[in-house]
Amino acid sequence: MTALPDWLEIHRGDAPLIVSFPHTGTDLPPELADRFVSPWLARRDADWWVHQLYDFVQALGATTLRTSISRSVIDVNRDPNGVSLYPGQNTTGLCPLTSFDDQPLYRECLAPDAAEIERRRAIWFAPYHAALASEIARLRTLHPKVVVYDAHSIRSRIPHLFDGELPQFNLGSNGDTSCANALTDAVERICAGSGLGHVRNGRFKGGWITRHHADPDNGVHSLQMELACRGYMPEPETVTPDNWPPPWQPGYASPLRALLLQVLTACIDFAHAPVSADAPKRKPA
Repeated sequence: MTALPDWLEIHRGDAPLIVSFPHTGTDLPPELADRFVSPWLARRDADWWVHQLYDFVQALGATTLRTSISRSVIDVNRDPNGVSLYPGQNTTGLCPLTSFDDQPLYRECLAPDAAEIERRRAIWFAPYHAALASEIARLRTLHPKVVVYDAHSIRSRIPHLFDGELPQFNLGSNGDTSCANALTDAVERICAGSGLGHVRNGRFKGGWITRHHADPDNGVHSLQMELACRGYMPEPETVTPDNWPPPWQPGYASPLRALLLQVLTACIDFAHAPVSADAPKRKPA
């Protein structure tokens, strides 16, 4: 077996569930670090502590996949051709030039050109997706259905990206096309029962991972969960280098972790249910 690159972390399980962590990385390769305005700004928009928030999934038998590379270097959850996944809305690109708050990430004249973007795609983007596709194929040999759960978080208020305060749970299934409704319905019931606020296919409908790897007709069901950070970590009104990110606090995160355990258990239960259960029920003649 080919050795994995040191930035790609894979834990293999045999349950019909893959949990993807595309945005928890904070590594800035040495040859690129000095091109950014500041290391803090280049790391600020990471999905802080999300892989720790979900560290219980390995005990469920799930496979996990994570890149340690910062999304500011290359975002493995964007269209590799640079096409916006959210036309008409502010967003960040494959190799972002600005932060979530529309601040320039690069020093003057040091932003990546087309050749540099292609180099980053080959080094970091393509291997991540090849590994994810390989894990999907491996688990499909064991199970008729597999769930790909793409795990994310974001600050609750980012005016450049969305209005007001984001709901706690943001489910994305690409307009109910990336997975069977039975899966999204099951997860949505848990989120609704929490009383913390949720939305289905709202501002975040699922990124490239959710959309590209979905194949529900052939047993691959993908779902994105975007969490508001406030549910598992103290979230300051204004983030600064002195207060962001807050340290990982297991006790603070514990209530949300309990809900997420229910969510991931529901994903596994869905995958174990008979395939026929995904089909719409016919009305009696």
